Amino acid sequence: MSERSSILNILAEALSFSADKLSVNEDLMGAIPEFDSMAVVNILLLLENHYGFIVDDDEIDAEIFSTVASLTEFVEQKLIHNE
Repeated sequence: MSERSSILNILAEALSFSADKLSVNEDLMGAIPEFDSMAVVNILLLLENHYGFIVDDDEIDAEIFSTVASLTEFVEQKLIHNE
């Protein structure tokens, strides 16, 4: 499974809807009513558990959560730095 597919599944789980409703260029923060601060915390926890990395508070930025693509890029960068 690609990182993007995993992230779509994590987003769907955190937001409680089908991954089929999300696309790669989907706007997240501000565009999806369920995407609130609690969703951000839940998504970060799910990402940390799934990928085994830690996201520090100073790494969290609204731009990371602007689209599925930006979140995927963030995860890919975390994985590169954790190798």
